[in-house]
Amino acid sequence: MSSLQNLGSALYQALVEFPSSALTIPRQQDLKSTQMPRSHPLEASKYSIGDSLYNECRSSKSVSALVAEDVTVSPGDAWKKGFGHYVKGDNDHAGIRDIGKGLVDDAALLRARDCGKWGKRDPSELFLRLYHDALSTLDEKLALGMVSPSLMGSSGVVPLTVISVIPDIVRHMSNMIVRAEREVFLATNFWQNGVASAYITDAMRELSRRAGERGSRIVMKILYDRGSPRQLLEPHYIVSEKEYTGKAVGIPAKHEIPNIDLEVMNYHNPMLGTSHAKYMIVDRKMGVIQSNNIQDNDNMEMMVQIEGPIVDSMYDMALLSWHKKSDPPFPSARFPAAEGGIGHFPINRGDLFNPNGTLKGHSVVIHPNKLVERAAAYGPEADQKLADNIKPERHIKFAGSDSSVPAQTVRSSQDSNQQVPQQPKVPAIVDLPEHTTDNTHYDKDIAGEIARVQESVSTKPGETRMQAVTRHLNHTTNMGFLGNAPDCEPEDEMTPMIPHPVHDPFPIALVNRPPYGPPNHKSVSNPQNAVWLSALRNAKKNVFIQSPTLNAEPLVPAIVEACERGIDVYCYICLGYNDAGELLPMQGGHNEMVSSHLYAALSPSARPRLHYFWYVAKDQTKPIVADKKRRSCHIKLMIVDEYIGIIGSGNQDTQSWFHSQESNIMLESREVCKVWIDALRRNQNTHRYGMASQEDGVWRSPEGNEAEGAIGADPGKFSWARGVVGAVKRLQGTGGF
Repeated sequence: MSSLQNLGSALYQALVEFPSSALTIPRQQDLKSTQMPRSHPLEASKYSIGDSLYNECRSSKSVSALVAEDVTVSPGDAWKKGFGHYVKGDNDHAGIRDIGKGLVDDAALLRARDCGKWGKRDPSELFLRLYHDALSTLDEKLALGMVSPSLMGSSGVVPLTVISVIPDIVRHMSNMIVRAEREVFLATNFWQNGVASAYITDAMRELSRRAGERGSRIVMKILYDRGSPRQLLEPHYIVSEKEYTGKAVGIPAKHEIPNIDLEVMNYHNPMLGTSHAKYMIVDRKMGVIQSNNIQDNDNMEMMVQIEGPIVDSMYDMALLSWHKKSDPPFPSARFPAAEGGIGHFPINRGDLFNPNGTLKGHSVVIHPNKLVERAAAYGPEADQKLADNIKPERHIKFAGSDSSVPAQTVRSSQDSNQQVPQQPKVPAIVDLPEHTTDNTHYDKDIAGEIARVQESVSTKPGETRMQAVTRHLNHTTNMGFLGNAPDCEPEDEMTPMIPHPVHDPFPIALVNRPPYGPPNHKSVSNPQNAVWLSALRNAKKNVFIQSPTLNAEPLVPAIVEACERGIDVYCYICLGYNDAGELLPMQGGHNEMVSSHLYAALSPSARPRLHYFWYVAKDQTKPIVADKKRRSCHIKLMIVDEYIGIIGSGNQDTQSWFHSQESNIMLESREVCKVWIDALRRNQNTHRYGMASQEDGVWRSPEGNEAEGAIGADPGKFSWARGVVGAVKRLQGTGGF
């Protein structure tokens, strides 16, 4: 490959992600106008939901409905048929950098409410304000939402959340796949042959075997983005069997999965329009939306399973992304999720919880009604209990014995600089084999999966709790890498898979963005960006952000504005993540540059409102620069006022804000968000050891030392060259993208 080709590929690669209690509104008079920040003039928002958009949202028309009527039509043609004659509204879409600032009156919010199909539970005022602003971006161009307008606002439930390393997420995906009855649709950004992909491919073989036994066939679609010259002519191209079975991808050949009709698509919108969405839909009954790619790395990730009518919205999004006619036809097109009910709160799910809310067999409190109240949701005070709940004596059963003994409680060391003493050994729980690619153990339901995975992160004979965590975090990478964190309390054991108690459906909306290829920053107006900005401008208490990177040009001033008007903003960011790419021109700068800029831009009175932390893994006492590939974090999450959650594939960086296709959901559930907040506290040490200096946004040890390998706030005058060189080296070290 020539030097010029190397540079071009490196630039492309560096700019995309690469391995490394609701308030109901029954009457209009009960609804107060949403107030904008005090620092802005009291004027009405210039963004609105026009009549044409309003009618589209309230209709039953959708791409998925049109495909159901005629399974021979392609989703792309169905979109043209259904929405090709849309009349544009009057919104100004030169940019949305000021969205969320103006007043939105009762009538506008009620209009937004009418634009969603929320079921029996109306959204709160704050949710409707955010949804109003997200929806208004479609007034000019419906395709910006990457879903039919009638399906953008919906409802559903969350049976399960996974916050862990990639193997735990693909374990769950593999179990979902083998349970499929007719269809699997899997979309990711990067697919790389390895252990993570083997969980998926092994499950495909097992699914084919099961389908054969019952005399049925499965249709499966896999959509990824592996850069190819062919995408210059055909952004959506069907990958040949020879290509997808090759060493780089490793998907099974047709003869290995004789009862699966498989199509694989490689999708990218040149130049920079990456297909970055990450989700899976099984039988149009259940969906997952996630942060991870299908590849082996050291990342901490997050996945959410959703069910109910919102899955129809995801299915519509998937059809639009696929764009082409399916051969054979999409089998779930005529089976809407809204007609199928909720299926994954099984009867035995109650067996997961003790009466005091702990996970059975463990001391971890997971039930939202039983969680300990804490001094703060985030930051160091999140460990400070305001009221102790009843702590049961945990009895651990030995393998091959009917006897049990109380577990020993180990207090955490308060001094992270002292050498951690040898911790007391904890007896092992009855053995439950781990589901691996070498020894598969598919479970019949979520409850079985949770029990199996939780045991895998629990202590083995001779281990401390933290040693068990280290073993789990090392998984397929970093074998032998050591943790240095003091042991945690039994009730703070890491919980990779987090079950949610049975609950009624609540409001959920898709807040996506489409791909945009040209190398400029014009593509800022879309539901994803609008909802993020509106959240910062309309939160009443706090906003939590976790992202591997944060440098998007519209976001940075919005964070400053929020802090200046008295909102606490918590940012959990990964130190050194993709520094080479972020130092390239027009990318916004690397993470430490941005944190330093944010603190410098704040007034002395507002500075304490910004709480910046660098990601620290559960078994560590300091951040590790992502370039070392030891303990990185790739979660993409925003929580607003502790009851509205926005999660999906979108990073808070230039690429996700201006170019990549992203898929995200916005949900309203104080109970679900409460469980997320506490699980994030348990599953990482960011709030304990990762606080940045409020003087310059840089992390330093108690001795004053910066993290080993960190660039620092000032990368130097030739930082762009450093970014190019780093990107080329990265390409040369990895290759084949």
